[in-house]
Amino acid sequence: MTNVEGNQLNISNNESSQNDLLNASSSTWQAFSQRFMKKKLGVISLVLIIVMYTAGIFAPILAPYSYTEQNLERSLEGPSADHILGTDTLGRDMYSRVLYSIRTTLIVTFAVVVSGSLVLGTFLGLVSGYKGGITDTVIMRIGDVFASLPGLPLLILINAALSPKINEFSLWIDENTFINNFQASGAASYITIFFALSLFSWVGSARLIRSQVLSIREKEYITAARSIGLQQKRIVIRHLLPNISNLLILLISSSLGAIAGSEIVLTWFGVGVQPPAASFGQMLYAGSGARTFQAYPHLLLVPAFFVTILMFAFNILGDALNDVLRRD
Repeated sequence: MTNVEGNQLNISNNESSQNDLLNASSSTWQAFSQRFMKKKLGVISLVLIIVMYTAGIFAPILAPYSYTEQNLERSLEGPSADHILGTDTLGRDMYSRVLYSIRTTLIVTFAVVVSGSLVLGTFLGLVSGYKGGITDTVIMRIGDVFASLPGLPLLILINAALSPKINEFSLWIDENTFINNFQASGAASYITIFFALSLFSWVGSARLIRSQVLSIREKEYITAARSIGLQQKRIVIRHLLPNISNLLILLISSSLGAIAGSEIVLTWFGVGVQPPAASFGQMLYAGSGARTFQAYPHLLLVPAFFVTILMFAFNILGDALNDVLRRD
């Protein structure tokens, strides 16, 4: 057999292996879906999260009032036909503010997860695990530094430090660009909390993905792909990513709940999403006083109910996915 024939045979065998891998990946997804559908609580939690976030997306349509509309004559009213969840201290409709608070949580969580946990964490984890050596050491040591820092206090300090600069930037946009009311929209607080949370959200994802890549980078199909000269980019896309896809699903589900909780806590401390944007953190803070709760319990119970449901659904979904993926 000539060298040319040998190379052609190797390429043919590799293409066959790649097709087998893709078929196996498809079968894995089918098995994953079937096992997940057996987790009734997990399915219910997923549906609940989808329903709540869909309501947040369509808040401008579903909300009977604007979340900023004030009516001091009807402030602190309990649930009624006009305001099914009551009104707050400024007479704003609680139901409308709940819908817009869900939208706020949706915007922050998905923006941070996509940029931090998913994109940055996946990229650094892949590079660290596949490259190894000094690259792996540097990335992991940087992750250790971030992981050793006190998360919540540091997030509060970062938000407090960044807020004045972001506000100045917002004023500059209003005065020097065609964008109007940028500062009044509350977009500056979104930028601040997005940046602060993204700094920390990648560490856990990168570590888990790195450990997964380390366990599969010496597999036979990876070695075969290297031996025939496949580019590293193609190896990562065709072989590594399909084998960590289940892990990515688990990371996304767990990150959404953690980041949603962080946004609510930071806003409750007054360094998260700022008015006029609606947030569960603001609503919880407004109703958290002992005397306020005794006199107007709906101010605390309404946002606490929806936050509890959302966090509980994320936890149940994460447990269900973890049980399913452990069997792979």
